[in-house]
Amino acid sequence: MRPIRVVDYDPRWPSFFHAARDQLLSLAPGLILAVEHIGSTAVPGLAAKPKIDLDAVLIDAEALATLSAQLEASGFRAHGDPHGDGRLPFTREHEGYGLRLYLCLEANPAHHDRLLFRDHLRLHPDRAAEYQALKQRLAEEAAGDWDHYTGGKSVFVAETLRRAEAEISTSRG
Repeated sequence: MRPIRVVDYDPRWPSFFHAARDQLLSLAPGLILAVEHIGSTAVPGLAAKPKIDLDAVLIDAEALATLSAQLEASGFRAHGDPHGDGRLPFTREHEGYGLRLYLCLEANPAHHDRLLFRDHLRLHPDRAAEYQALKQRLAEEAAGDWDHYTGGKSVFVAETLRRAEAEISTSRG
């Protein structure tokens, strides 16, 4: 089993995201509505696995097929739709870090939740610190068991999404 590495925040992560976003936009002009930095590397100060997660929101399903083929031709590895949530993941390794790119359409609920989770952690450093402690503990306990690591975060993620939605409802109300 691959070990699960959670490392201290690296201030270079935003620049890695910007470089990947720029490369993606140049690869697919006119096909992408937005590219978002998601996941723990998108939260300043938060320890994370050294993988830059990106969601690319595409204009339509045809763009999804076109860009998928272009990504594979440019060295990305395709992973299908393993979660059945309409996001297609692609990965590529770089020196010292990796990229995990998800292609999706605009109304994708998983994309919405990932932005909501990221933004809530950015606004609530205390919640981000709790998440960091949880991830570090789970990485140690898991001993390479990715299901244990990922599954161990699900209650925290669900509760954080509930809190974020409640804040939004309160601010609208």
